Amino acid sequence: MPSDVGIHRSRDGLVYRDKVGGIQIVAMHRAAPGRMNDLRCENVGMATAEDFTPESERVMNTLRDEIIDGTRAPGSRLVEREIAAELGVSRLPVRDALRSLVGEGLVTPRPRTWAVVREFTHSDVSDLNEVRSALETLAFRLAAQRRTRAGLAKLRADLDDERAAAAKGDAATARRKAADFHETVTELADNALLSELDGILQSRLRWLLGQHDDLDVFAQEHEELYLAIEARDVQRVAELAAQHLATSTEKIAQHRRNSGVDIDE
Repeated sequence: MPSDVGIHRSRDGLVYRDKVGGIQIVAMHRAAPGRMNDLRCENVGMATAEDFTPESERVMNTLRDEIIDGTRAPGSRLVEREIAAELGVSRLPVRDALRSLVGEGLVTPRPRTWAVVREFTHSDVSDLNEVRSALETLAFRLAAQRRTRAGLAKLRADLDDERAAAAKGDAATARRKAADFHETVTELADNALLSELDGILQSRLRWLLGQHDDLDVFAQEHEELYLAIEARDVQRVAELAAQHLATSTEKIAQHRRNSGVDIDE
């Protein structure tokens, strides 16, 4: 075996990393105790660097989904040792995950104590709605102009999943798929800077898009937007996007009033 290949031994076999970062797993079988010459190797699998997800990223994804879905309520404590025990990991990946979620705007740090799930104020929501309006108005118009067949297929799949979840009353999945629909529209817009800006705000926008209770209303408006994008009807898309933003703003405000969380500072 080449000297530049790192070998990691285990009780069951060994793993080595080749020059391009692949992980080759080799099962080792001993013909007789104590005789290394009798070892034979059997290839049992290959895992690439792309298959590996850092533990901190897995923790971050879990916490992000729970915050956006509302499983972890606004203002609830995010204690490292408790989350580590719950997810079966050490405290370090939890600390890294929380730091990333602070950067995404979903977690509020508390010096010398635990972090908490961010409590979005009335002003926060108003700011998000204003920025969302500017970005989505442009995204929908560009999507109608630049959509591709593959992009439409992806958008249709998002919409079908959203409608199926809404029909089953699966609110969490319907909201997630509705947010996926909006992100796919941004992809169809094919504007690198717009995608970059959307990426910065993505977690907060996904949270915002989940603040409603009218699954069927949103799914139907998405259906109409899809058809207009498919037809490349830019004017119709612009009208529907404005209507959709107005509906969303109204339903979000209603949801927050009903939940008793429409606070301000």
